[in-house]
Amino acid sequence: MKNYLLGILLVLTIVGCKKDGTQTQEESSPFDKFKQQFIDGLWKHNPDWASSVGYHQYDSVLVLPNDASRADQVAFIKSQQSQLAGFDIKKLPAANQIDYHLIQNQIQSSLWQIDTLKAYQWDPSSYNIIGNFAFILNENYAPLPKRVKSFYEKMANIPAYYAEAKKQIKNPVVELTSLAIEQHTGGLSVIEKDFADSLKKANIPATEQKAMLARVKTSVAAINNFTQWLKDLKNPTPRSFRLGKDLYAKKFKYDIQSAYSAKQIYDSAMVRKKYVHSQMFNLSKQLWPKYFGKSNMPADTLQLISKVIDTLSVKHAKPEDFQSTIEKTLPQLVDFVKQKNLLYIDPTKPLVVRKEPGYMAGVAGASCSSPGPYDKGGNTYFNVGSLAGWPKEKAESYLREYNQYMLQILCIHEAIPGHYTQMVYANQSPSLIKAILANGAMVEGWAVYTEQMMLDNGYGNNEPEMWLMWYKWNLRSVCNTILDYSVHTGTMNRDEVVKLLTKEAFQQQAEAEGKWKRASVTSVQLTSYYTGYKEITDLRNAYKKKMGSAYKLKEFNEKFLSYGSAPVKYIKELMLAK
Repeated sequence: MKNYLLGILLVLTIVGCKKDGTQTQEESSPFDKFKQQFIDGLWKHNPDWASSVGYHQYDSVLVLPNDASRADQVAFIKSQQSQLAGFDIKKLPAANQIDYHLIQNQIQSSLWQIDTLKAYQWDPSSYNIIGNFAFILNENYAPLPKRVKSFYEKMANIPAYYAEAKKQIKNPVVELTSLAIEQHTGGLSVIEKDFADSLKKANIPATEQKAMLARVKTSVAAINNFTQWLKDLKNPTPRSFRLGKDLYAKKFKYDIQSAYSAKQIYDSAMVRKKYVHSQMFNLSKQLWPKYFGKSNMPADTLQLISKVIDTLSVKHAKPEDFQSTIEKTLPQLVDFVKQKNLLYIDPTKPLVVRKEPGYMAGVAGASCSSPGPYDKGGNTYFNVGSLAGWPKEKAESYLREYNQYMLQILCIHEAIPGHYTQMVYANQSPSLIKAILANGAMVEGWAVYTEQMMLDNGYGNNEPEMWLMWYKWNLRSVCNTILDYSVHTGTMNRDEVVKLLTKEAFQQQAEAEGKWKRASVTSVQLTSYYTGYKEITDLRNAYKKKMGSAYKLKEFNEKFLSYGSAPVKYIKELMLAK
């Protein structure tokens, strides 16, 4: 999951607000100078984060996780907090007002994490550094010899890093301890094998290779020692993985940056689930005669919906055609967006469909990788997982989940006019702050919002089959919120989560069990999809009311995207301002 969240950071970039008169080029105002020095300091104190967004000056640095480094971090944060307080937000242009809010939230969140949350004491998986080493090897941002040397220099601190980690960990969460063991064991090959393979390709002199491989042995030994230490750790009264209401509420506030509280979003999701079920029931009744003739409909509403969904799910691509089906779908989506005049699609920013790279592999599916803020001219990739080698039953189950209807919705979400389109707009901005501190709820919310927007405008010819499948898809976002809040602020257990997802969200057993694991090792992020979707939909309704007869969907979409990957509540303030 940490790698998943890092992936989100890697794809987020930002757009300047041309339509509302804000900056189109970086200006050298006092606040812009402050932003730049804030970023410079942020990278110095967080070199792994810097690498992940394409800033590589500190690739060889591995900061030790101890009291001294945290004290240094706190000193930096408080100095930035003091400087930020010197600016009057009301006197800043609109784009910088959002940047002000983002920096302020980052400062408050960082201090809260260090002083109150203290995950460094109970989350052993927070010490997994292997992903960043893999990034150095696998991303072609510099010649391989240079990346290999950065990797080698960074390894120097690995023994000391894990020695400090063992000192920091107190009363760890069992589930997060298991995750840390799993991640370190599974990722060890990056240090032990992948680096050696890269050495051979990099034409490093033999004497230097010998020293580098010796450091590999030392590093592997340190990681294995840490893993074994975790396995042997005596912890009779471990901390629960559940955050509890107070910590969850604060984490939601800082991570999601919503106008609503976590409880309000949960309550809204419960209402939404009931509404979606009613819509699915009506559609299933409508479809029943078409697929089942005069046979009796199940009396139970959820059983009726489930039976119709199961019947529709048999229509899907062949395993070998999974990627080609996606490739054929994308131009159809572009044509539809243009035909309906939903928003401008820049033809100079092509989307490259590719087989999912090996280092990203995990499960088949799709994801969108956009160039980071320091590489705006790079390609955007639609990564498609391969089903090659899968057992027939597993592949069939997966393809039924991503049937011919769901696969189209997936392409809308990940690509057009979802993530890919939003990222293209985002890349027009000179503001690094919005790229670095991008709001995940806005990004995910936009992708969910566009699914319904496309269907509302006639995509899929208003077929009830397509609408039924979209409602099933939408239930993912809704139930993600319900289960995450219920698990972390209440007592919802594994069986209850699986029941919710299989019986009320019509998901497969394996998918439901995977979501339980995700909820037990992460918190709050699962609420970002529904929260963003709700806030964008609410904003559009309010904007439509404000504009009256002058309202145009295309104008709303483009204006909304022009503010970048900012929290919706701040975009709302600017779009509804008189």
